[in-house]
Amino acid sequence: MTEAVQRIALLAFPGIRAFDVSVVTEVWGTDRRDRGVPPFTLLRAAADPAVPVPLRGGLSLTPDTPLDRLDALTPADLVLVPGIEDPDADVPAPVLDALRRAHTAGIPVASLCAGAFVLGRAGLLDGRRAVTHWRHARTLADRHPRATVEPEALFIEDTGIWTSAGTAAGIDLCLHLVRTAHGAEVAATIARSMVTAPFRTGTQAQFIEHPTPRADRDADALAAVRAHALAHLDAPHTVATLAARAGMSARSFARHFQATTGTTPARWLIAQRVAAAQKLLERTDHPLPEVARRAGFGSEVTMRQHFASHLATSPRDYRAAFRHTAGSAGSSPIAR
Repeated sequence: MTEAVQRIALLAFPGIRAFDVSVVTEVWGTDRRDRGVPPFTLLRAAADPAVPVPLRGGLSLTPDTPLDRLDALTPADLVLVPGIEDPDADVPAPVLDALRRAHTAGIPVASLCAGAFVLGRAGLLDGRRAVTHWRHARTLADRHPRATVEPEALFIEDTGIWTSAGTAAGIDLCLHLVRTAHGAEVAATIARSMVTAPFRTGTQAQFIEHPTPRADRDADALAAVRAHALAHLDAPHTVATLAARAGMSARSFARHFQATTGTTPARWLIAQRVAAAQKLLERTDHPLPEVARRAGFGSEVTMRQHFASHLATSPRDYRAAFRHTAGSAGSSPIAR
């Protein structure tokens, strides 16, 4: 997305998950302007706004916007489909029509968890990569053979269509959409208020293919190593140096690290450095070579390469897009 997301349309219909509705409401329906978060307008769109939408557990959602007004009198900047309780349940035709109109109008469309099945029924997954909860990945692939289902990703974007894996991955996607539109600091502010990580690295494989032994989960012996690396991102870390700090061989360290985080030490470190560079670009006026040094990239060229692969933009363009959200310039808390 190239423009700031301001008006968010949540599609409300019977069968959507209360948890996902709560996540969307927490991210975009809470006023945090006193903490530097821009205002959002959260629209709860339904075929008939006069009828409350039932949710599991005796809850209900009161809509406020007719579906047929989303692309006309009340246009949205982003349309969200919550996860659904039953992938086999019928989806109201007005919901599918609204999704098709939104996509045709160039509005980004995102689904949480099994909401991908709704996008599939609307024909929006054909020819695209997509993801859903790992338990439903095979069913989604069988039901929509023209889609390429990635069973391990936390979330995926393909030409304006976003899909995410189960439950917590919906939080990851929502925060990523905020970060894409408003910058890392705004997303981090929302994440802090939700007491969750601004972003996670890894894949669903950490939950379905490589279960971590209970003793390792409880102790997480690598937490201190990760904390040290985050506090010293400008140091030239290697698998060998990090393994030595953990008191392990490099091979054992890499194996345990991937089992714990779902990614390799090198990929995790690059993701943390990209995030640190984003904050420096937003918060400070440091020249790009200094940003690269403080974030641990060593050179501006290396930083530019990783920004291109991770964010599909350059550090210079990222600063131009998000510098206005950072407030006055100054030293960053993460800078050393």
